[in-house]
Amino acid sequence: QVQLVESGGGLVQPGGSLRLSCAASERIFSIRTMGWYRQAPGKQRELVARIYSNGYTDYADSVKGRFTISRDNAKNTPYLQMNSLKPEDTAVYYCNILALGAGEYWGQGTQVTVSS
Repeated sequence: QVQLVESGGGLVQPGGSLRLSCAASERIFSIRTMGWYRQAPGKQRELVARIYSNGYTDYADSVKGRFTISRDNAKNTPYLQMNSLKPEDTAVYYCNILALGAGEYWGQGTQVTVSS
């Protein structure tokens, strides 16, 4: 079973930046989408950003213009560059990869805390 491991989370002041990475235990093929989700305490998990196999991206309205999703084409894993972070961005961030015929993979999550 492929495992995903996120990294790059941490504590940052409002207005700061973080870059999240996702590592896979083995290469995943036939990827349809790669994305980042987040879950804040007491809230449902929500989509933050997603990139499709053709390069198309979509973002939650709350992060548009501040976050950028990209991918490592060699490793088939996503990155999430987060700028101008706000306290409301505080959450556990999860890497997600959807592969045709193979299902959906999730990481264990990395904590992002935005606080002064």
